[in-house]
Amino acid sequence: MEITSLGYRTDLLLLELSGSTFRDTGEYVVVETPANPGFWWGNFLLYRTPFAPDDARIRLDDFRREFPAAKHVAIGIDSVDGDIGAEDEVTAAGLEIDRSVVMTADRVVPPPRPNTEATYRFLDGDDDWEQLYQQSLATADMTVDAAYEDFTRRKLAAKRELVDAGHGKWFGAFEGDRLQSSMGLMFDGKGVARFQNVQTSPEDRGRGLAGTLVHHVSTYGLTEGGARTLVMVADPDYLAIRIYRSVGFNDTETQLQLTVPPA
Repeated sequence: MEITSLGYRTDLLLLELSGSTFRDTGEYVVVETPANPGFWWGNFLLYRTPFAPDDARIRLDDFRREFPAAKHVAIGIDSVDGDIGAEDEVTAAGLEIDRSVVMTADRVVPPPRPNTEATYRFLDGDDDWEQLYQQSLATADMTVDAAYEDFTRRKLAAKRELVDAGHGKWFGAFEGDRLQSSMGLMFDGKGVARFQNVQTSPEDRGRGLAGTLVHHVSTYGLTEGGARTLVMVADPDYLAIRIYRSVGFNDTETQLQLTVPPA
């Protein structure tokens, strides 16, 4: 299955390792994650072309046919330049557009403001993973309800299974035994490694932890991890992208995601 976008190519790699299934219809790829039906970007359609006139209605119908029980709509476009096509029709149909920056690095430099107070290590044991769960809830950019808690539990269980199976590592910055910042790095076995879920607890922000941890994890990935290319997907409007650029990541692609959230 040929995927042009490095962002989606690494997304699908991680989903496949976590047990997601793919079905290629030619026009689009159906991505399903039965273990976590509320995971938007584990249950979506990935189209190979931008939207032509009248495609918004057709593609919404495609999604509802493929995922009749879904409360969300999630559609990706396998492109690298951020071109949606008939954008006015897309927004008029109620689809929210998200353009993320796919960043890559084959070497890194220390951050301009390193944090030397924290301890940087792999997550190890149930307590560390429970702290990661609580941190994920604390850093959520949406209302945390019972459904979101269940979604987060399922998602982190899948990530821990990947780590336990040897597909990658999860890293943390710690003050004593308290988790302050965290992120994962997963490997494709062919020289590419993808960052996952860079996050810092609200009370620990502004201390240089994320930049220092990104540098620490990148160095591990390019040495012991055996990667030649590191991949990071970032929000272009969030301040963290400046941190990634400061340690050596460069903008490479634009990844397109279109959603209709649950009512």
